[in-house]
Amino acid sequence: MSRWFAPGTWWYALPLLLVAGPLMLLAPSVGAGTALAGLAVLYFHRDPDRESPDAGYVSPADGTVSVIREEGDRLRVGVFMNLHHVHVNRAPAPGEIRETTHEPGAHRPAFSKESDRNERLHVDFPDYRVTLIAGAFARRIHPYVEGSESVDRGERIGHISFGSRVDVLFPPSVTHADLRVERGESVRAGETVLATEP
Repeated sequence: MSRWFAPGTWWYALPLLLVAGPLMLLAPSVGAGTALAGLAVLYFHRDPDRESPDAGYVSPADGTVSVIREEGDRLRVGVFMNLHHVHVNRAPAPGEIRETTHEPGAHRPAFSKESDRNERLHVDFPDYRVTLIAGAFARRIHPYVEGSESVDRGERIGHISFGSRVDVLFPPSVTHADLRVERGESVRAGETVLATEP
């Protein structure tokens, strides 16, 4: 489905844009700053269409690969989203969602080790998990999906307003040899292949 902005964007942007007009008359510099803030909110919540490949686990987020680590017999890859990245998140592979689980927590910078205790939303598939993690400025995770829904590769599953990191915990069958990205590499949600399917 084509759309310009993530759902709920206007709740953030419209008040700023409406107030900017009267402020321009009373305090032009403040009004201009408010208008720019409203436009920045629109830019931050943009939602471009993407074309996904036919195979592999694609990145759930735009950003930089900030985490590659082993957890038991599984691999975790995390993508950190900076302010200029698109913050709409996508399904790495097709499948039926088993459940979604919200965990309250802190709001530490998403690139730090302390972010492992941040607020998060788990989207569990039968063989892998996607986790949306709020960051220092992110105060709201917006899921688009629920348990028992089926999604395609690259389909939108949610967004984080003003935040921060999305992780994929791969099934045990995915090994380091299957990874197609390295730490520090830039990726695009729904398009960049993180790992091939063994």
